[in-house]
Amino acid sequence: MTATAAPLDLLLLPTWLVPVEPAGVVLKEHALGIRDGCIAFIGPRAAALKLAADDVRELPGMLLSPGLINAHGHAAMSLFRGLADDLPLMTWLEKHIWPAEAKWVDEAFVRDGTDLAIAEQLMGGITCFADMYFHPKVASDCVHNSGMRAQIAIPILDFPIPGASSADEAIRQGIELFGDLKHHPRIKIAFGPHAPYTVCDANLEKVQVIAEELDAVIQMHVHETAFEVQQAVEQTGERPLARLGRLGLLGPRFQAVHMTQISEDDLALLVESNTSLIHCPESNLKLASGFCPVERLWQAGVNVAIGTDGAASNNDLDLLGETRTAALLAKAVAGSATALDAHRALRMATLNGARAMGLESQIGSLEVGKAADLVAFDLSGLAQQPIFDPVSQLIYATGRECVKHLWVAGKQLLDDRQLTRMDEQQLTAKAIAWGQRISGHNE
Repeated sequence: MTATAAPLDLLLLPTWLVPVEPAGVVLKEHALGIRDGCIAFIGPRAAALKLAADDVRELPGMLLSPGLINAHGHAAMSLFRGLADDLPLMTWLEKHIWPAEAKWVDEAFVRDGTDLAIAEQLMGGITCFADMYFHPKVASDCVHNSGMRAQIAIPILDFPIPGASSADEAIRQGIELFGDLKHHPRIKIAFGPHAPYTVCDANLEKVQVIAEELDAVIQMHVHETAFEVQQAVEQTGERPLARLGRLGLLGPRFQAVHMTQISEDDLALLVESNTSLIHCPESNLKLASGFCPVERLWQAGVNVAIGTDGAASNNDLDLLGETRTAALLAKAVAGSATALDAHRALRMATLNGARAMGLESQIGSLEVGKAADLVAFDLSGLAQQPIFDPVSQLIYATGRECVKHLWVAGKQLLDDRQLTRMDEQQLTAKAIAWGQRISGHNE
C-alpha cells in the first residue's frame, strides 16, 4: 500500500483485485489507484476513499487483474482465419498458407490484419502481444496508433519473404527498426528466426551476435512437431534445441515457441540456459502437433508463458480461452488433477509472459510502480454463480465476452466493451472485404 499527496488520475474499486504477485492472493474490498500511467496505490477500499482522485470508478462484481499477455502470434494472419482448416502442419503451410501469403501479403494486408488482431485482443482482455510476421514496420505503426503494448519480432528465413528479399535484408531492417523504436514506451523489437528447418547455421549465428549486441530477445518456433525433430536427427544427428544451444542462442533472452517434444536432455538444456517457453495449446491440438508437458516444465523451474499462435491455426486470439485449454490439457498430460491450477494458469497468461519478454519489471502483475496495464472481468453473470474462488471461476467458467474494461499504461482502450480508439464496424467491414477478395481468388 503506497500513496503520495498528489491526486490520483483514476481510482478503481473492484469487488476482487488479483495482483498475481504475490502468488495465489485475492484481495477483497481493495482499490487500485493510477497516476501518470503507473500504479500508484493498492490498498484497502476504506483508505482509498480518503485519497484525492480526479476520477473514481466503482467496478461492482468485477475482478481486476493484470492485462493478459499473448506471448506468441502472427497478428495479420487474422485475415486468413479459417482459410485452410483441418490439415496437418506441413500440408497447411506448404500447400495453403505459404502460397496465400505469396499472393496476398503486402503492407495493406499487414496493416488491416494487424488492426483486426489488435481490436480482437483488446476486446479479449489482452494488453500486450508478441507478433512475428511480415512487414514488421507496418505492424509496429499499428501498435503505436492503437495504444496497445507489443513485442514485434522481425521474421528471418533463408528464402525471400514479403518485405525482405533475403535473411540479410531482414536482419538489416530489424536493426534499423530496433534503433528507431528503442525508446518507445510500448513497443519492443525482437528477432524472429522462423524455425530450425528454415534458417541455416550461418544466419542463426548472425542473429545470435546481433541480439547479444543489442540485448534483444529472440523468438523462434522450436520442436513444434515430432516430424521436425525426427527429420533433423536423421539429417544431422542433432536435435534442433541442442543445435540452438551449440550455436549460443538459448538463454534468458530466447523464447522457444511450441516445444511439444521434450526429452530429458532438452529439459536439462532449457533449465540450464534459463530459456523461456511459449505454450500454444490450441494451435498444437488443432494441427495435431503434440502436447507440451507444461507441469513437468513448471516443476523443473522453466518459465512457461502462453500464446494463441495466429488466427489461421487457432482460429481465435482468445487468450482467456487458451489459458483454460492450457490448464485442462496440463492435467491430462501430467495425469494429475492438481497440475496447473487456476492461479498458476493466470500467472502463465500474465507475469510469465512479461518475464519471457524481459518486461517483468514493468508489467505482468499489479504492483505499485508498474505500468497500469489492467483488465476488469465482469463475474456478475448467471453462469459465474456462485463464486467460491474468483480466479478459478475466471479460468474455468468465464469467456472473453466478460471483459468489461481495459487500460494500457493508464489509458482506457476498452470502456464497457466499446473500443475507445478503434472503429469496430470499420474493422469488420475491411476484414469481410479481404475475405471476399481472397476467396474469389481461390475459387
